[in-house]
Amino acid sequence: MPAHETPETHAQPRWRRTGNAYFPVAAAVDGQWWVLRINSFPDHPLWTLFVNGVRRLDIDDAPPSWGEPAARSAPALEPGLHAEVLNPVRGLVAYGSEVGEPCDNPFCCG
Repeated sequence: MPAHETPETHAQPRWRRTGNAYFPVAAAVDGQWWVLRINSFPDHPLWTLFVNGVRRLDIDDAPPSWGEPAARSAPALEPGLHAEVLNPVRGLVAYGSEVGEPCDNPFCCG
């Protein structure tokens, strides 16, 4: 399903900085944790969205309703939530790892 057709593209997440280089922002949306992974662009889509640790979509441009996910002005994630939010995706740093095919190209993901 193309990203423009998913329900997630119409949501208005309030992004929080996580302090993690691979998963820089997260948001609580309708009781679920959204986490964005930044990928090696342009070799891969710029972002991968995970909802409760499950990949939902890859995108190059965030939908307008998302605001600017990487904005430095976004507040930090509340203390004590880092483990809850990032543990489900911690092992999914490489693009494709969420489907069992992690990119091993040394030029983009090495």
